[in-house]
Amino acid sequence: MVDTMALLLPFLRSGRPAKTAVRAAGATSGASGAPGSSGASGVLEVVDGEVLLDAPDARLGPVLVAAARGEHAPAAALLAATAEHAEWEHRDRYVRRLAAFARSRPEWFRTWSATAPDESGALLVGAQLAVDRAWDSPARAELLRQVSPLITAAAGGDHRDPVPWRLALDHARGARAGHRYFEELWEAAVRRAPHHYGCHVAALRYLSASWHGAHRECLDFAEPAAQDAPADALVQALPVRAVFAYLTDACGPEVPRARLDAAADRAVALSARLPAADPWPAQIRNLLAYVLLRLARRAEALEQLRLTGPYATSFPWERVSEDPLGHFLRVRQALRGASGEPDERPLRGHGGPVRSLGH
Repeated sequence: MVDTMALLLPFLRSGRPAKTAVRAAGATSGASGAPGSSGASGVLEVVDGEVLLDAPDARLGPVLVAAARGEHAPAAALLAATAEHAEWEHRDRYVRRLAAFARSRPEWFRTWSATAPDESGALLVGAQLAVDRAWDSPARAELLRQVSPLITAAAGGDHRDPVPWRLALDHARGARAGHRYFEELWEAAVRRAPHHYGCHVAALRYLSASWHGAHRECLDFAEPAAQDAPADALVQALPVRAVFAYLTDACGPEVPRARLDAAADRAVALSARLPAADPWPAQIRNLLAYVLLRLARRAEALEQLRLTGPYATSFPWERVSEDPLGHFLRVRQALRGASGEPDERPLRGHGGPVRSLGH
């Protein structure tokens, strides 16, 4: 078994990413990406008017409806349930979505926080909200340093929970923390959940930000991490996430085409294990469709858009368009042969303009 801690530490301890270190470890498998997944079954074609952008799943939807009425108890109950059942991937996603809702409805979160100031869910959403707000500021690094106590408080809840540590990893990247500090956070994160996708994405982003253009080294980190993860874990999509960064960045040396295709193949296999037309794997399939299209694997890209059903996601389309839903629909129509060429051209070189949105 590959120790994902060992995968990252040589990158952090050198002035430049080194080759991946692999050694045996006794880490146990973390929670898989989608409990009860039944595999990608056939789905009906979806017309444009039925496509939804960033739709919540069946558990989060009613919570957001209640939040719109000013109720915070359903949100607290949902996060408590994810902790009780160690559903860390779901917990991570729900925390992000609830923090996004709190940005648009601050009075809702203020009431929740005032009513239950020590509740782990409220602390975690509050920390995510503070990081999100600071991230958009020109004074990001300074503001993020002021957020540290909120993350520390959130991490003081369930000792099993990797989500505060994912948040701490994101925070460290934005605050330009040194490698030693990031290493300590990474060790704490993977000790709690060795295969948590959010923590691995945070580490991948840190590597990319620390050594711009080191795409081969990022794949050196992502590939063994995916190899060591359960077959249905979202970490199986980590290499294709690294490939996306490569395809949208004109910096760095060429990566062999075989590595790009292998990452896509791994993500295709993951997609086949996850339920079709479901919000849970939608972002993975949207990302995979983009990568497959750039690799000129058009039929497979269309298949991923078919499997995603009515669920478009802002990422990755927001990175290339101000209108992610419209862009998704245009790509889908073009792949169906309804209107010319898709906006994403097949791979030539490896760069292309990309807008950096959010974190």
